[in-house]
Amino acid sequence: MMLIGFTVLYAAGYDFNKFSSLAKQRYGDEAYKSTVELQELITSLQAAPEAEKLKQINKFFNQKIEFGEDIDVWGQADYWATPLESLGRGAGDCEDYSIAKYIFLKILNVSNDKLRLTYVRAELTRLDRKVVVAHMVLSYYATPQSEPLILDSLVPEIMPSSSRPDLVPIFSFNDKGLWVGTSSKPKSDSTSHLSRWRDVLTRIQADGIN
Repeated sequence: MMLIGFTVLYAAGYDFNKFSSLAKQRYGDEAYKSTVELQELITSLQAAPEAEKLKQINKFFNQKIEFGEDIDVWGQADYWATPLESLGRGAGDCEDYSIAKYIFLKILNVSNDKLRLTYVRAELTRLDRKVVVAHMVLSYYATPQSEPLILDSLVPEIMPSSSRPDLVPIFSFNDKGLWVGTSSKPKSDSTSHLSRWRDVLTRIQADGIN
């Protein structure tokens, strides 16, 4: 069933009509279709266990966004896209996957305290050679002391961090705090230290998500 023509609010400030209308105005029918599919997924997951919410949101954005370097997608060396922009272009890099998953898990009432965007050093194999690159994933903590689960654009399966020895955490953040390494206590406020994060949150709000 297509959810067209009325506003659905599941989290404070999520305006589906505005979000989907902007998608159509800026990017066309295909982007609009993606927002409707996302809304239908959100509706179906309202009463689901958190594990299912993680699985389905991770799967949705991994399938909807094709990996692309910022310079190719946005003509900039480093650009953090909003979920609307990522769905609109159908492309993005690791930050864009992680941001979209974070925002829509919050919309599904997964506690902000359980979610952190995490910068890591990732060991990859390219042309039969091991290389280490900067990468971002979304980490989910069932409790503050729990081993995090990793939602990644490189590996589709959600795994505990101990099963991802290819990833070494550097720092993590959400819209409240900033953590260094594997510390369980935030070091500082994230928005005052990360200008790109502050900027993308402002643009996300303009897209209809507070």
